[in-house]
Amino acid sequence: MSRREDSEKQEKGEQKGKDVKADARANAAEAETAGGATEEAAAKEIERLAAEKSDLKNTLLRLQADFDNYRKRTERERHQERHRGAETIVEHLLPVLDAFDRAISSHRDAAHDEHRKGFELIRKQLFDVLAKQGLQRIETAGKRFDPHVHHAIERIETNDQPDGAVLEELQAGYEFHSKVLRPAMVRVAVNPESENSESKTTVN
Repeated sequence: MSRREDSEKQEKGEQKGKDVKADARANAAEAETAGGATEEAAAKEIERLAAEKSDLKNTLLRLQADFDNYRKRTERERHQERHRGAETIVEHLLPVLDAFDRAISSHRDAAHDEHRKGFELIRKQLFDVLAKQGLQRIETAGKRFDPHVHHAIERIETNDQPDGAVLEELQAGYEFHSKVLRPAMVRVAVNPESENSESKTTVN
């Protein structure tokens, strides 16, 4: 083999080596570019999944809050419905209590003691059942007239009692869970001096 052929062969080998290195560098650059693109895509996918998770969590929290509010509202409405039903029944039974009161007060002589005691016992049993549901009798004895719970049937002039004092209860009044079902019908004391002084003040 001549020297020239050796030289050409050497040059070809060197060129081939350069080409291999160039290809290696190109492949490395391509791989690096591909790796960067893959990492960027992965980061975007993670970000998308995190946002989706946050949206799902917020949706779940809203649904839980809505359901809790619905449950509370339903329970409140159910309680109010039961309360209204009990109030209606109690209100319809007030005339029965009035009938017992009249029967008890109409026979005070000793001959009717046993009957009166029987009526008092039945009346107490009925009232106790209604009281457990929330019924309460409006107090009148020793009270001053209160237009919120009393209904004045008659005003009686007297100096023996303070002005505005309840003198007598004509019909019992009742409250149901602090709501007036029926005001107590009463006679109220009026002092003549108080009326005269009020009239003079008004005239002046």
